[in-house]
Amino acid sequence: LCHSNSFFTWQLVRLQLVKASSEYDPYKVLGVSRSASQAEIKKAYKHLAREWHPDKNKDPGAEDMFIKISKSYEILSNEERRANFDRYGQMDENQPFGQSQHQGFRSFHNSFYFDESFFHFPRSRDFADSKYLLHHAQYNSVVLPDSHRRPYLIKVTSEWCFACIHIEPVWRETVQELEPLGVGIGIVDLGYERRLASQLGAHRAPSIIGLVNGRVTFFHQAVVREHLRQFVEDLLPQRLVEKITDNNYLPFLSNWHVENKPSVLLFDQVPVVPLLYKLTAFAFKDYVRFGYVDQGETSSTQLLRQFNINTYAPTMLLFKENTEKPADIIQARGMKRQIMDEFVSNNKFLQVPRLVNQQLFDELCPIKQFHRRRKYCVLLITGEDQAFVPGNKAFLDFASANSKDVLRFAYVYQQSDMCHFTKNVVILERRSQAGKVLYRSVTGGWNGSEEDKHHLHEQLELLQKDPAYLSSDTTLPELNNEMAPMFLIQWMNAAYDYILQLYDDFLYSNWREMMPILSLIFSALFILFGTVIIQAFSESEADKPQKQKPKEAPKTEDEARPPKKDFVEVTELTDITYTSNLVKLRPGHINVVLVLTDSSKNALLRKFAKEVFSFSGTQTLHFSFLNADKHSHWMPSLLASTPDAAQNLGLSDDDEESSDYTGHVLALNGYKKYFCLFRPVFTGDDPSDASFSSDASLSSASRRKSRSSLEVHHKLDRLGLWMERLMEGTLPRLRVPAWPSLDATMNTSTES
Repeated sequence: LCHSNSFFTWQLVRLQLVKASSEYDPYKVLGVSRSASQAEIKKAYKHLAREWHPDKNKDPGAEDMFIKISKSYEILSNEERRANFDRYGQMDENQPFGQSQHQGFRSFHNSFYFDESFFHFPRSRDFADSKYLLHHAQYNSVVLPDSHRRPYLIKVTSEWCFACIHIEPVWRETVQELEPLGVGIGIVDLGYERRLASQLGAHRAPSIIGLVNGRVTFFHQAVVREHLRQFVEDLLPQRLVEKITDNNYLPFLSNWHVENKPSVLLFDQVPVVPLLYKLTAFAFKDYVRFGYVDQGETSSTQLLRQFNINTYAPTMLLFKENTEKPADIIQARGMKRQIMDEFVSNNKFLQVPRLVNQQLFDELCPIKQFHRRRKYCVLLITGEDQAFVPGNKAFLDFASANSKDVLRFAYVYQQSDMCHFTKNVVILERRSQAGKVLYRSVTGGWNGSEEDKHHLHEQLELLQKDPAYLSSDTTLPELNNEMAPMFLIQWMNAAYDYILQLYDDFLYSNWREMMPILSLIFSALFILFGTVIIQAFSESEADKPQKQKPKEAPKTEDEARPPKKDFVEVTELTDITYTSNLVKLRPGHINVVLVLTDSSKNALLRKFAKEVFSFSGTQTLHFSFLNADKHSHWMPSLLASTPDAAQNLGLSDDDEESSDYTGHVLALNGYKKYFCLFRPVFTGDDPSDASFSSDASLSSASRRKSRSSLEVHHKLDRLGLWMERLMEGTLPRLRVPAWPSLDATMNTSTES
């Protein structure tokens, strides 16, 4: 009975897989056969992608068809996924059934237990989840920059993840609660977004990740809605919202001059700052300062009475330069995120803010657009000294009385990048991203008197009537960020985040991410202790008495550098080896070439090998010989192409006309195109001495042959000294414009 039940269950699984594969067939979508090659599949995909691209095809179903085409190509272009689909109708590369057809029943005979992967049925993704799916490019271009304005809660899942089904209800409830508050939601499919999952450091499903300010944090607690909510709240920076009471509200509101930001007071009856307020404060942290007042505390009674706060509904007061009267107020029982965002967005600048960075300048004074209304920036050039305070206050009063949509008032200190303007009020209009502006300086300067106000008002009226009133133009440099933290503070913040990341990885054993760091730490410890141990052993060996070794005779230079072989390799220069051994010789290498004939070959080669043997261990020296009988015109051609040969070598006209170059040795540098020449010098016995004349029985022919053999043998007597000078670099170098061709000389020799 057990066997029959298991067989029936297995058949149900197969029917389910066949049904899933029949509903979606990538071969039919691309219009190719099951035996199609990768080239045919790619060709069909490109054709259909061009035809059904939503930008070109206006059919209502073009977008869905384009997604199907891309999905089909993604499956069929991957051999592993294609094999899974062909065998099991499976479209994911995680293959619970593909590993073995009997894997689901591997424990059947033992304990009647089915493997958990046996129940991984393919399930279609809900349409509600599809809008949260993240891709690699979308994550880096949209989500990462947006994480500096709102936190993101990202779920890593897979179509074959059984545990993901269990957390799905909690995930849906959490999304429904946090998304209206302003939390970003994302879903990463581990099967299809491997690259993004690797970037996030997620290697298993399910995983839940928090993202704030580009920093990734993993959720390690039980998947409960309260834990997820607290996880998102802990991701936010500390002190986003300051607790305000009767004792500190005045310093908080008066700090607008230093922070260059408006201030918002949130009044509510809960003792803890609600998450909605924290998320709003995080979104506008670069523009507005937030404070929270608990209406239930006795320490806030004066605040409630001074600003006449209704305790039955949450209230928001926004203050700018005037700390006694709020610039705007909002009160609602059901405070929504959209209402709060609109309220803060409309009041995120002071009445007259100070230009402290380029971003603020771009937002206050936008570049003129042809399809939008003109906006002019009225800029006061002032200073930080107390002498400028009356003029600054008068400029603020003028801006408050003449606020219009087309006018933006601001001030900048003289030490900033706009100090090339004169010390007065400037009306300007930005024209390009490169910094080009049209401007006009208000004549008479600015002291804050009533006459100055009247004069500025007249010029603004003229500007409203005639935009060409701005007659001057200039190019402004980009403003420096005066509010940026110091480098040391930035480094400390980065180090703090890094330490927190290490602590989190150690605490929850995220070994895959920790392996590079652990490897670096253990390598450093190994090097440190290895050095200490080696030094300790070295010191102990040095303390032991050492036996004195008998002194050895100093080695000569040749003995200190023995050749690697007990023979010398000498290569003949032919039309085959000529190019590689001379013309294309590597830089720094020299080929030592001996010129000989057929009759003197054996004698000269033995003497040549004997003289250069001690230098054969040098890697940059190569040894060759040239047969003058075969290439008789090569040496004359080489010397003829060298204009300084006769002067440097002392060659006479008779020497140049002579064709006997037997015993000459040349050191050829093929890369730099120069050579050094060794001319044979006879140093043997005089053939006219008694050794030749005492034996009267020798014929004259035998004596000539013996004398010739001795002359050839002694031609290389001084080659060893010449080689030493070659290694020292003291030999004269003869430059050649180009090496003569060996083939041409051989042909010439043959023709002659």
